Amino acid sequence: TIQAAARLHARAARDNLFIKIPGTADGVAAIEVAIFDGVPVNVTLLFSREHYLAAAQAYMRGIERRLAAGLDAKVASVASLFVSRWDVSVKEEISSPFHNRLGIAIAMRTYKAYRDLLASDRWQRLAAAGAAPQRLLWASTGTKDSTAPDTLYVEALAAPGTINTLPEKTLLAFADHGKVGTPMPTNGGYAEAVLQEFVREGVDDDALAARLQRQGVDAFATAWHALLTRLRERGEPRSQVEP
Repeated sequence: TIQAAARLHARAARDNLFIKIPGTADGVAAIEVAIFDGVPVNVTLLFSREHYLAAAQAYMRGIERRLAAGLDAKVASVASLFVSRWDVSVKEEISSPFHNRLGIAIAMRTYKAYRDLLASDRWQRLAAAGAAPQRLLWASTGTKDSTAPDTLYVEALAAPGTINTLPEKTLLAFADHGKVGTPMPTNGGYAEAVLQEFVREGVDDDALAARLQRQGVDAFATAWHALLTRLRERGEPRSQVEP
């Protein structure tokens, strides 16, 4: 992963091109090294506060190593938290009043951790040395439930200092009739109360986060190998399609 990230970064020669690295236990070590090497990283497949914090710690360690080596602290990174997949995964296991509420609660809990980290002495020292924040990015924000508002996640996830990647259909829907009210609270708001309700519904969010991440890694790998197979079938030179 580390070698591939460095190779792709060098080939692209674009500082605004981010290399995706899954925020798994194995991926965290690669993230730290990639940041130290000056490679912009999109930490993908994060599903919980704990996943986010592991990614953020890896980013800060990479920046700290750069500073210790006399290197520039400005290496870009985002931490991508997947939201709607939570609600899809539990829909058949919970009662209807709880539909489409879990992903937003997880996001609110994670946003509190994000803001707390940015206020920490450790991060403030890095910022003073010229480091830019690793932005929290909301991923999987298109509504999957046809009975829910099509701008549900976009409106709920409006929060300063974050990024939202969304499908074109959702973007157009928000441009047409979306509304943003009060921004997401920095103190976690009602997240913990809602998550306790899900515990009573029988949802283990730690176990589910781990399962969703494993499923995401498997899906990414399957798609990647399918792409390589397609390129080879078209006769692309082997050197151009190898990961």
